[in-house]
Amino acid sequence: MGREQSQMSYTVEQLVAVNPYNPDILPDLENYVNEQVSLQTYSLDANLCLLRLYQFEPERMSTQIVAHILIKALMAMPAPDFSLCLFLIPERVQMDEQFKTLIVLSHYLETAKFLQFWDEAAKNRHILEVVPGFEQAIQEYAVHVLSLTYQNVPRSVVAEAINIEGVSLDKFIEQHGWIVEGKGELVSLPRNEFNHPELRKASSANSIPLDRITRIFPLLG
Repeated sequence: MGREQSQMSYTVEQLVAVNPYNPDILPDLENYVNEQVSLQTYSLDANLCLLRLYQFEPERMSTQIVAHILIKALMAMPAPDFSLCLFLIPERVQMDEQFKTLIVLSHYLETAKFLQFWDEAAKNRHILEVVPGFEQAIQEYAVHVLSLTYQNVPRSVVAEAINIEGVSLDKFIEQHGWIVEGKGELVSLPRNEFNHPELRKASSANSIPLDRITRIFPLLG
């Protein structure tokens, strides 16, 4: 099974690379989207290729497939995949309720309004639950945002960002190796150059100054 999956993935990627504007590959690309959903894999290039083909063959567009592509793109955040995909979808299609919902969810994620995101996601579970792993992917994105923003973050903020509380939250914190302080109400996040600016300064101190680099260019010529 693993060998067959690898072979199919290679074939689809090859089709995209060799002849991306051939409408005959459209069914293969649609099947590949369904495979990405069922096997929890992802290929932005293949999905963008399919959306471009839909532009040339609008009567063949499957709104279900497009929705799956956009949901997978949301799961890839903080990468800008959602915007790249949305750019290839006609405005008249974007006016469909499910797509308007996904655009709203994207806005909440981009602005780190996690409480509003999870509330909206709960109201539209029927759209999102068809793609396995969605909730976990968004939780990891929330972790990414928290790690860039905080040195120490209130437990309540973590719970709001990842939509987990109680014992499940304790387990989540433990799995990520975070340290709980302040009688369990404060979570200490790992140090990085974003939440600890002094690390960025130290990194900059070890880099080569720009003026030295420019002096080297004439010598290389």
